[in-house]
Amino acid sequence: MKRSIKLICLLSFIFFFGNFKNVSAQTLKEFFATSEVSLTYLGIDFTKAKLINYPNPDPMDIRNRLYNSINDVVINEPKKYDIAGAFHKSTVTSDLSAVKERNAKINAEDIVSTNTADFSRLKDADITSAVKALNFSAKKGIGLLFVMEAMRKDDKKGDAAVWAVLLDLSSKKVLISERLEVKANGFGFRNYWASTIKEALDEISDKKYKEWKKKNSE
Repeated sequence: MKRSIKLICLLSFIFFFGNFKNVSAQTLKEFFATSEVSLTYLGIDFTKAKLINYPNPDPMDIRNRLYNSINDVVINEPKKYDIAGAFHKSTVTSDLSAVKERNAKINAEDIVSTNTADFSRLKDADITSAVKALNFSAKKGIGLLFVMEAMRKDDKKGDAAVWAVLLDLSSKKVLISERLEVKANGFGFRNYWASTIKEALDEISDKKYKEWKKKNSE
C-alpha cells in the first residue's frame, strides 16, 4: 500500500511539473494567439545608452530630466506611440517605475561619446543583464522593454540603435530581443529621440510582429 501511494505521488509530481513546463513553453504562443493576453509596457532603459556626437549636450540634465521626459511622452501620447496597435493588443498597461529607478543611477559622465564604434557594441548578454537589473515588484505576464544602445547625430541626420525586448516578468527571462536601427527626427532633445521609439514601434507593426508571431506559432 505504501509503495502504491509513493508511486501515485511520484506520478502526480511528474505530471504536474511536466504540465507546468508546457504552460511556460506556450507563453509566447498564447501571447501571439490572441489580443486578450495583456502586455505591460516597461519603458526605455537608458543605462547602457551612448549619446554620440550630439552638439552641446548637458549630461546631468539628460539623466535627471530628459530621460524621464522621453519615457513619459511615450505613454502620454498613445495614439502617436501605438504600442497596443503594434502588438495587436486590446489592453496595454504601463509601469515605468523600474526603468526610472535604474536610469536615475546612471553615471552622467558615461552618457556622452565621440566614438562611433559605440553605436554597435551591445550583445544579447548585455540585454539579459539589463533586464536582470530591473525590479518588477513581483509582476506577472509578458512585458515590453526598450533598451537604448546608442543615439547618434551626424550633421543634420540622426539615428538610434534600440533593442525591443519581450520578457517574462515573473522570471525576468528574455523571450525575444531584437536590435533595431531607426531614424530620429523632430525638434528639441525629447522629441528628437522619442521619435526613435515611434519608428521602432512602426517597424514592429509593419514587419517584426509578423515575423515573431510566425516563429512562435509553429
